[in-house]
Amino acid sequence: MLIEFSVSNYRSFRDRQTLSMAATPRLSKKRNIFKSEANGEKLPDLLKVAAIYGPNASGKSSLIRAMGVMGTLLASPPTSNDEPLPVSPFRFDPQLHDEPSCFEYNFIQGSLRYRFVLRMTVQRILEEHLVSYPKGKETLLYRRFLGKEGEQYVFGSSLEGGIEVHNAWRRLTSPKMLFIAQAVANSSEELTQLRQPFAWFQSGLLVIEQNNMMGLSAASIRFLQMASDYTNDLRDFLKAVDIPVSQIQLNTDADVLPVSKKLTLKEFFAAAQKDKITLTHTSHLGRAEFDFSEESGGTKNLIGFWLPWFMINHTDGSGILSVDELDSSLHPTIVADLIEKHLDSGLNTQLIFTTHDTHLMNAQALRRDQFWITERDANGATCLFSVHDFEGREGEDVEKRYFEGRYRGLPLIKRR
Repeated sequence: MLIEFSVSNYRSFRDRQTLSMAATPRLSKKRNIFKSEANGEKLPDLLKVAAIYGPNASGKSSLIRAMGVMGTLLASPPTSNDEPLPVSPFRFDPQLHDEPSCFEYNFIQGSLRYRFVLRMTVQRILEEHLVSYPKGKETLLYRRFLGKEGEQYVFGSSLEGGIEVHNAWRRLTSPKMLFIAQAVANSSEELTQLRQPFAWFQSGLLVIEQNNMMGLSAASIRFLQMASDYTNDLRDFLKAVDIPVSQIQLNTDADVLPVSKKLTLKEFFAAAQKDKITLTHTSHLGRAEFDFSEESGGTKNLIGFWLPWFMINHTDGSGILSVDELDSSLHPTIVADLIEKHLDSGLNTQLIFTTHDTHLMNAQALRRDQFWITERDANGATCLFSVHDFEGREGEDVEKRYFEGRYRGLPLIKRR
């Protein structure tokens, strides 16, 4: 469960901006929220959905990409000294050129709250800081930072393993590697303390950038090759949004791999091959087979979207799916239906997405605190804020007020 995410000095983000999934008290639509399950703590309810609006080039995609930085680091093989890390500082301020990009995740995993801070440049990781909050008390697990005397580590007194194990993990961690990844990869089965937050980054937070959707479509089909029992799940998912697919066939010479609960989205993505995919459509006149390449962009996007959708709804029921341009090639009614299904799922899962589809604003499905806006200021820096930050009443016509400029975040179009 994501509580909030913050980013600074990354792409169009200059100063620290925060997306909060904490629900505002006393708003209605209780199906849109769920109780945050953290041991020994009373935390605010959390939102199931956040929809992010704003003009083109206002920072929406950069926010989604920032959320996925940890996933990018975990999915990539160890980089060479010449390979840059996946960050880009805010370019309009020369003073920030050599300063680190900063990412902060506050989340709940296994009924325990965590805060993870990552600061890095293209050359190296400068800080990695993980704390937990058992019964609400901040407890350091570890902190890694670059000081005047070089890279230094501070290990919390409660971190399991002992000093010899900690130092072994430390020696295995190069300047461009995550310490938490090395610690988990080189731990015995008895050492589980870091596995829990690591698992949240590896499989609990799924970030889908727009340019990955086609690859995900192939990964969805490959997943069905590995777990054919779920073919009907994809078929029913498509039929529910009026795509009349009655059968899906994958013809491949590749070996069928056994299904494992430990498989992650990036493994399905990596396993995707140039398979021969056939989808059977049914109409009143009969059946017809179509090659995957003949399908529309919307159908391909839906097939790609199905895999992460399936994963957050069939794991432990507490995942986060963050999608750039959810409405790309999809009819507004389909997007609205997907959101309704998510709200009615009964699971403590979260959907975060960017969109230009303002029909959602007047659909009365979401609350004021679930609409977020990005815009650029005079310095070219992205500002992120919630519609609920502005005066207004529950039940107001959010779409109308948005186009009136009440919440800002509209493109400024110059006319002659």
